[in-house]
Amino acid sequence: MAVSVVLYTADLRLHDHPPLRAASAGGRQVVPLFVRDRGVSDAGFAVPNRLAFLADCLRDLDAGLRERGGHLVVRCGDVVEEVCRVAAEADADEVHMAADVSGYANRRERRLRRALAADGRQLRVHDTVTTVVAPGALTPAASDHFAVFTPYFRHWSAQQPRDALGAPRSVRVPDGIASERLPSRAALSGVSAGLAVGGEAAARKRLGAWLRSGLAQYAERHDDLAGDATSRLSPHLHFGTLSPVELAHRVRGAGGSGAEAFVRQLAWRDFHRQVLAARPAAAGADYRTRHDRWRSGRAAEEDVEAWRAGRTGYPVIDAAMRQLRHEGWMHNRGRLLTASFLTKTLYIDWRVGARHFLDLLVDGDVADNQLNWQWVAGTGTDTRPGRVLNPVAQGRRHDPGGAYVRRWVPELAGVAGAAVHEPWKLRGADRAGASAYPDPIVDLADGRARFAQARSQGGTALHINKK
Repeated sequence: MAVSVVLYTADLRLHDHPPLRAASAGGRQVVPLFVRDRGVSDAGFAVPNRLAFLADCLRDLDAGLRERGGHLVVRCGDVVEEVCRVAAEADADEVHMAADVSGYANRRERRLRRALAADGRQLRVHDTVTTVVAPGALTPAASDHFAVFTPYFRHWSAQQPRDALGAPRSVRVPDGIASERLPSRAALSGVSAGLAVGGEAAARKRLGAWLRSGLAQYAERHDDLAGDATSRLSPHLHFGTLSPVELAHRVRGAGGSGAEAFVRQLAWRDFHRQVLAARPAAAGADYRTRHDRWRSGRAAEEDVEAWRAGRTGYPVIDAAMRQLRHEGWMHNRGRLLTASFLTKTLYIDWRVGARHFLDLLVDGDVADNQLNWQWVAGTGTDTRPGRVLNPVAQGRRHDPGGAYVRRWVPELAGVAGAAVHEPWKLRGADRAGASAYPDPIVDLADGRARFAQARSQGGTALHINKK
């Protein structure tokens, strides 16, 4: 009986899974395999929130496979060594996996292809498993990738995605392939108290509810911080418990302005992946350098610590940072505001903020996290690198009643209305009631002036006294 191995990575689902469909074609037996990659741990990316969500995903995937007569095989170690070992144990002649875009993933794929070929086995890599349009499928005339989103989106929108595949009715797994025990969220420490549940079942339940009650208003409400009107599907897209191709089809099928706005966000996700695929160094280096000489030293470290702790004195910034720590997730508008504040108001290296996000975000991945941070810092693909988001104006616009701030900053729970965005202006009993909340760590005008002068002088950072 012919046997295939399906190597699961960031595609932990049964619905719309091209590698699984191809691997089981012709009645083949399949070994569904997940390797707990030691390289990911060594690189510092195996953080509690993502490990907890991953544990949920693996248990749910195993349960889905068992409903179909199979089960998940879990191994731990070097991916190439473990895949080759399992392929040999099962006498498999081919391994199927989804394409990925990071430099690490590409190096892993090349190593695996060589190792399997040396054993007389074949690696088959499938596109559009974790993207709607494959990286590199769309290119401008004079480059290997699009550096500006608008023309990319125009070409992306003209593509017809492949049809979504149904989940298999049965999965036949050969006997005798040993597996480690499935990991458990309960065994982990340091997990955010409000972390969402992972797994394909949870993903499909959330998708159905959101299509019914959230999508239609998405265009008007996606920046509403207090309303929490985004889909919250990003963790499921990151772990692949939800197919972006299926998601695009279902959203487009719903129609309307909300669908159009949401599909644009899926295009942004693909845009970042095609940038990183073409420029893997952008995971840690400026895509477009501005020759910044970011602030360092004790004062800068104190500012960073205040930012991480949600104690900057700017309520909408602090609310977003506290949401991140509690949920392992942050509203997208909050991500933009906190990133702008760190990089442009405090003039701190974007990599400091990107690392903190990756330490906590359940949906943190290299493409979206690093390239979004660079977009905000003005060292990425943003065509307006000098834009600075004012946290007071943004708070009043996207949390006009102050409910989001009061939800996450209890020190200001007694401050009514939009006054919560400028607590330093309170007087008398109102100010006394908010006395536990800190004063701003920097004056916004001073921060903006420092940033503008630093960029105009090729990144020379100036000292500004705290206020």
